Amino acid sequence: MSETRPAPPNGVDQASMASPGKGEGRRLRLVREALETLLLAVVAFALIRLAVQNYRIEGPSMEPNLHQGQFLLVNRLAYRLEQPERGDIVVFRHPGSRRRDLIKRVVGLPNEQLEIVRGQVWINGKRLDEPYIPEPGSYSHPPTAIGPDQVFVMGDNRNNSSDSRRWGSLPLSNIIGKAVFCYWPPQLWGPVQHQRPTAE
Repeated sequence: MSETRPAPPNGVDQASMASPGKGEGRRLRLVREALETLLLAVVAFALIRLAVQNYRIEGPSMEPNLHQGQFLLVNRLAYRLEQPERGDIVVFRHPGSRRRDLIKRVVGLPNEQLEIVRGQVWINGKRLDEPYIPEPGSYSHPPTAIGPDQVFVMGDNRNNSSDSRRWGSLPLSNIIGKAVFCYWPPQLWGPVQHQRPTAE
């Protein structure tokens, strides 16, 4: 006597249906982990780019302390909670061209009176001692009142620099960040030195 049983739906025997194998489950898990890792890397990269940006120096205006072709890391968050200090080396948008980024040293601070006489900087009537300047030069600049939201910036290579002497005090809002580290070339690898001038 032969037995029969109802045919399974769609003609498929439930008992013979294959379940996902261990190999397929492992592959899915690896794909998911790879996607999660990639997503975390993208988020971390975006956060780092918000805080740090790299720049290549073009031109001789910061010689002999920074050189043509150097690559620097710039801290974009350095001045979120505090203002620049005298001697800081900053990267900023050119006041006359938002497409040009420059690098100079902060010499005059907000609300100060600055004057340059035969290459010598005077702040509020006191001579500024600048150890990072190889040759002061023979240029002069008339007395200038720096605004409450401005700084006066100059290149270290004073005889070959377009800076605040030419286009005026720099709005603080134009500053992108503070140069903090040189990562190329290898022989110049290390933190950027922010020497502090003193008024005498």
